[in-house]
Amino acid sequence: MWIRLRQIAVTTADLAQTSADIQCVLGVEPCHTDPGVGVFGLKNVLWPVGTQFLECVTPVQDNTTAGRYQARRGGDTGYMVITEIDDFATRREHLDELGIRIITDMDYPDEGFRGMQMHPVDTGGAMFEMDQMVGPDGGTVGGPWWPAGGYWEPYVRTEMVSGIAAAELQSPDPQRLAERWSQIAQIDLETDADGHPTIPIDNAMLRFVPEADGRGEGLGGIDVTTVDRDAVLAAARARDCYVNDSQVTLAGLRVNLVD
Repeated sequence: MWIRLRQIAVTTADLAQTSADIQCVLGVEPCHTDPGVGVFGLKNVLWPVGTQFLECVTPVQDNTTAGRYQARRGGDTGYMVITEIDDFATRREHLDELGIRIITDMDYPDEGFRGMQMHPVDTGGAMFEMDQMVGPDGGTVGGPWWPAGGYWEPYVRTEMVSGIAAAELQSPDPQRLAERWSQIAQIDLETDADGHPTIPIDNAMLRFVPEADGRGEGLGGIDVTTVDRDAVLAAARARDCYVNDSQVTLAGLRVNLVD
């Protein structure tokens, strides 16, 4: 079985400003808005980052899950780690054995899509989603991805960044959280050069670090593969998103620039 990082979701209070930050700093172009998220009281925008995606959602009504999560974490924040898998039924059986509750079960046969969002209380860290594309070319690297619509490829821009290399989850007890996600993903833990527990998935890394920003457990950052670091940093300074020459901040996420 394989598992790939396909999409990162963030939630924001100001979709227009956050969208402008993302587009300017990363040099990406929006490819899709999904009216289906309206049932959750949200609106969204997606951008391709190579053949992966960054999604930003914002609440458009009171008392949404995303809005409550923003309030708990003190503002714009990482929200979801969305993966693509090759065997939905086997993964679902494993999650049932672990007692992981599924809060959203998605089955869209006409779109060739099957997906499940896990209860964050059962996973810890962030909302963890596993999806399978079962239609034509489903499962191919860089293949169809229904959450981004059926016509996202023309909007890929890789002049500044070309992919998402890691998701960084923070916790007061990163080892405990890493062990839980390792159990869910069915991949053994490794340790990176800085001593952080990591889960190597097919196209990226899940990294677990101590919570040090006072915002609690959650999706604290991502790594992006940088094509033109100088352009990213110049845009980050212009948008007041600059942290240092290796990091910018977008939608409450630490965005680490890697080569």
